[in-house]
Amino acid sequence: MGVSLKTQHFAEVLAKKPSVAFFEVHAENFMSGGGAHHRYLAAISEHYPISVHGVGMSLGSAAGLSHDHLKKFKRVVDRYDPLIVSEHLAWSSEGGFYLNDLLPLPLNAESVKVVSDNIDQMQNAIGRKILVENPSAYMAFTETDIPEPEYLTMLAENTGCGILLDVNNVYVSGANMNWSAAKYLAEIPADLVGEVHLAGHTLKDLEDGVQLRIDDHGSPVDDAVWEHFKDVTGNIGARPTLIEWDTNIPAFDVLVMEAEKASAIIASIASKGLGAEGNG
Repeated sequence: MGVSLKTQHFAEVLAKKPSVAFFEVHAENFMSGGGAHHRYLAAISEHYPISVHGVGMSLGSAAGLSHDHLKKFKRVVDRYDPLIVSEHLAWSSEGGFYLNDLLPLPLNAESVKVVSDNIDQMQNAIGRKILVENPSAYMAFTETDIPEPEYLTMLAENTGCGILLDVNNVYVSGANMNWSAAKYLAEIPADLVGEVHLAGHTLKDLEDGVQLRIDDHGSPVDDAVWEHFKDVTGNIGARPTLIEWDTNIPAFDVLVMEAEKASAIIASIASKGLGAEGNG
């Protein structure tokens, strides 16, 4: 079990050496040449494995990847030799403009080709296999004709990448789009999952009385997401699992308690002989 590494916790992590398996950082926060962030991460990486998670590569961009961003990303990977490298199934740049969001794309044969080419380019540039994370959904495209689990599987088959299975994102998307999160999770091939993410989300009341779930990573993991995590672990076995918390940053002990809760779930399932590696 790992947790997100935030600036507020740098000094405490170095002082206390907490019992967590790894830390995850956003690559974009470490693309400068030096500074305090690098000094702290270099010190922390002497004691813990690091996972590098990208939020701005824009794998869904039809125009291809930014060579400058890719070069900076590679520098981070080369510098910290991370345990895991991951990015999102999303786009965030077009025509030289960067949008600070993870925007959706239509899931069809045309976009499979675009995203596969971009994943190949990224993996070749950094010399590493990446994991691609399923997004949170708030809308659907009429041009979408491939279910997301099948789409992610196609990307893996085309490029050799793996899947970062964000259980919270699946639950949020299913609730917003009125489809079954349990069915989605059951359709993800176990052998493609290289990491699991867990996070909190918030509810927003819309004018028509509908509730929208917003993936904001700013609260404890929802009870329903914990239940889905139990099912996922029972089906595929233990995987490196991260507690994401990116807004309303709590005391570090709160993150550790969330990680310990996940560890207890994994241990309980293992004690029952469930979750054989590769099952499902």
